[in-house]
Amino acid sequence: MAKLWDKGYSIDPEIERFTVGEDYLLDRDLVRADVAGSAAHAVMLARIGILTPRERDRLLAGLRAVLKDHRAGRFAIRPDQEDVHTAIEERLTARLGDLGKKLHTGRSRNDQVLVDLRLYGKEKLHLLAERCIGLVRALAAFAKRYQFTPMPGRTHMQVAMPSSLGLWAGAWAEAILDDLELVRAAHALADQSPLGSGAAYGSALPLDRALVARLLGFARVQNNVLYCANSRGKAELAALAACVQVMTDLSRMAADLMIGATPEFGYFRIPKELCTGSSMMPQKRNPCGLELVRAKAAAVLGCEAAVAGILRALPGGYNRDFQETKGPFMRGVEMTAASLSVMRLSIERLQVVEENLRRGFLPEIYATDRALELVREGMPFRDAYRYVGTHLGELRARDPVANLKSKKLQGGPGNLGLAGLGKRTRAAERWLAAARGKMRKALAKLMR
Repeated sequence: MAKLWDKGYSIDPEIERFTVGEDYLLDRDLVRADVAGSAAHAVMLARIGILTPRERDRLLAGLRAVLKDHRAGRFAIRPDQEDVHTAIEERLTARLGDLGKKLHTGRSRNDQVLVDLRLYGKEKLHLLAERCIGLVRALAAFAKRYQFTPMPGRTHMQVAMPSSLGLWAGAWAEAILDDLELVRAAHALADQSPLGSGAAYGSALPLDRALVARLLGFARVQNNVLYCANSRGKAELAALAACVQVMTDLSRMAADLMIGATPEFGYFRIPKELCTGSSMMPQKRNPCGLELVRAKAAAVLGCEAAVAGILRALPGGYNRDFQETKGPFMRGVEMTAASLSVMRLSIERLQVVEENLRRGFLPEIYATDRALELVREGMPFRDAYRYVGTHLGELRARDPVANLKSKKLQGGPGNLGLAGLGKRTRAAERWLAAARGKMRKALAKLMR
């Protein structure tokens, strides 16, 4: 079959290889989305009289067959087909004849790939939200279990003030919940239907864009048809920005765990089933999962930079440059989802060595507490600071647990606020259930 843009001439093979790139490979993950978008478009074309009800039903049956073949591994996208849109149209035309050629009426590959990436992106953002919530729950359970387990608080990597393992875990739980807000914001950008915008300038046909949006479970129509084209990569960039925040927190958390698990610290033991070995040194158990989380944080940042760099200087309307945003987007969200799973597993199975955590509670860790005691006795803080700093030998050891429990300010070691953490988590779970349920229900109804 000729290409969708065929006008009777052949393209140079070198240019074809260069322009197709990896699209035909990446688009294997967009088959379900493209089938759904095409099904909604077919229903709409029948509603406005372009297709007969029988033609609509035959196209829907053909699309369901494509999806069935895809799930069974019998649907491939060839390099000469360029993308999923051509592959599906070619399959439909082979089975349905001229009817297969009618499905593209009123559409461009521009709005097709936009809707595919929006549907794919929403699904991946649901997965990221689910895994963020799972990690938060693991961290909250860890924080509750070790709420008053003493852990030296550090600044500049040096012992600073009394802290707890519960405070440490609760801090990362709240960080991931904040990252989840960015996931939700990215979802809001993706949750608008671009179908009907065509090649950026709409169509002379009376396309019912609102109907298509409802059929696909979108919250709204993306109104301006030129902005639909201009926004290619924008929702993807927002998703990657959220991923960068998630991965930055995971990388720092991984660094804490790996430092704490070194023999010199000995705070944690990472179970052997989460470690790999050395090909030379028999004793080695390497925290390679955590190391790769740290490395993938840089890779995801690179994905965001690549997409931002591609978009930054493009003129309005469609430009082929947009094609190069697909790979970084898809790889970035996949790496983030996988890293969240690895971190949750690491937290759930982490072994804590409490006696080593207590070793850092030498008298000097209470220096700030002693200065504040002098303040309560009437001494100005700066004088108390200088006095304690020049009389560190007078400091005495204390009961670390009692010290932690005495600090009841909101969010402090003696008042972690885990109930509030649970409330935020449950709200996130309700949002996820509603967003994912709406999309799944719409697509299931469309493809039944």
